[in-house]
Amino acid sequence: MTSSAMATARSASVSAAANDPLTNVQLKYRSQAVAKPYFVAAIGLFVGQIVFGLIMGLQYVIGDFLFPAIPFNVARMVHTNLLIVWLLFGFMGAGYFLIPEESERELHSPKLALLTFWVFLVAGALTIVGYLAVPYATLAQMTGNDLLPTMGREFLEQPTITKIGIVLVALSFLFNLSMTVLKGRKTSISMVMMLGLWGLAIFFLFSFYNPDNLVLDKYFWWWVVHLWVEGVWELIMGAMLAFVLVKVTGIDREIIEKWLYVIIAMTLISGIIGTGHHYFWIGAPAYWQVWGSVFSALEPIPFFMMTLFAFNVVNKRRREHPNKAAVLWALGTGVMAFLGAGVWGFLHTLAPVNYLTHGTQITASHGHMAFYGAYAMVVMTMISYTMPLMRGREANSNAAQVVEMWSFWLMTVAMVFITLFLTAAGILQVWMQRMGDTPLSFMATQDKIAFFYWLRELSGVVFFIGLLLYIVSFFVRGNERASA
Repeated sequence: MTSSAMATARSASVSAAANDPLTNVQLKYRSQAVAKPYFVAAIGLFVGQIVFGLIMGLQYVIGDFLFPAIPFNVARMVHTNLLIVWLLFGFMGAGYFLIPEESERELHSPKLALLTFWVFLVAGALTIVGYLAVPYATLAQMTGNDLLPTMGREFLEQPTITKIGIVLVALSFLFNLSMTVLKGRKTSISMVMMLGLWGLAIFFLFSFYNPDNLVLDKYFWWWVVHLWVEGVWELIMGAMLAFVLVKVTGIDREIIEKWLYVIIAMTLISGIIGTGHHYFWIGAPAYWQVWGSVFSALEPIPFFMMTLFAFNVVNKRRREHPNKAAVLWALGTGVMAFLGAGVWGFLHTLAPVNYLTHGTQITASHGHMAFYGAYAMVVMTMISYTMPLMRGREANSNAAQVVEMWSFWLMTVAMVFITLFLTAAGILQVWMQRMGDTPLSFMATQDKIAFFYWLRELSGVVFFIGLLLYIVSFFVRGNERASA
């Protein structure tokens, strides 16, 4: 081909791309682009979380794997802390994209949003390095924990100075979004999102309350952990899911808002009093065994309603959105959230059952599927919908979406098997360690159920492959465009 012919072909290609509605899409508000680094960081930290999950999985069956470089307790801290941090990055990115569009105005301060991003990323990275580089007790001494003791509790292992940094980041983030909402349009989606985000920040303040009395400590510890994941995070999830469904279905907002109001009402009613299902055996008053059982038994209802909501809205859609992958993630969020948080949560939430199952692998099975189904998947839904837009496309190419859908099914099916294997391990653990006439010790029981840990590890490898495919999908270029 001659140079002039090549130039003509390139010119035609550029002209076609410019006229292609799928490859010439502009963000409604330029400041929405600040969400991109948050989403990139979220996926990067997600990869780190799964790597340390695989390390822990091997340490379950090969006790001295990577010891003493990475002891099990350190790997677990990193695994759970990365989970929290990457989801927070995802929520913040979603807020920075969603709120300007719902408010019909630019973000109050994009520069503040970018500054907040770097502060949060650096603080999070330094905290993880601290976990890995020095003993935890030394880290506590280095970071002033003796002045304001807050460390040493599950999920809240962060040094006091990091917790203070998280509060400052949250205040900056909420100020930015609140000013945007106050000056713009108010919608049900933005109001529910802001309620959830403010609740997230307010309940985190209980992480600074660390009484000497262990019962009192665990009592208020759940005000952070439970009222996050079974309370205000569900509001954030509902708002994010509603936002994406509005965009990909074209259905009337009134329909989605009615669903959203009912879901949020049931979430708050069941979630707040349902905190009592964590009070069964910690020394709290006995009436919590009744209140906790009754209201936690209601907690699957909002997740079931969310599943009906997602499928109902998609079935009534007014358009076939070219981003099929985002629609798949949205539907998957409803189903997996109901199974993980709803069904598997209910399996061991009643006090007589929880008496035998508390702290076993049944708890772990519920936690894995619930976090993936309810929160990881809704963040992936938001990323799947918004990333093409921030790259100038309404949707990725068909080839890229095929890769992304493969990643969806690999991760989701792998998580189902992780949950099933941990459930089987948990049932055997309860039987051999807590119900038998001659109960085995904890370690003897772990040896007996090691087979299921190997299966869980294999499923984890498949999940990791799916996550890598999700990342690869954003770099796939296809000549065939996603069809509208």
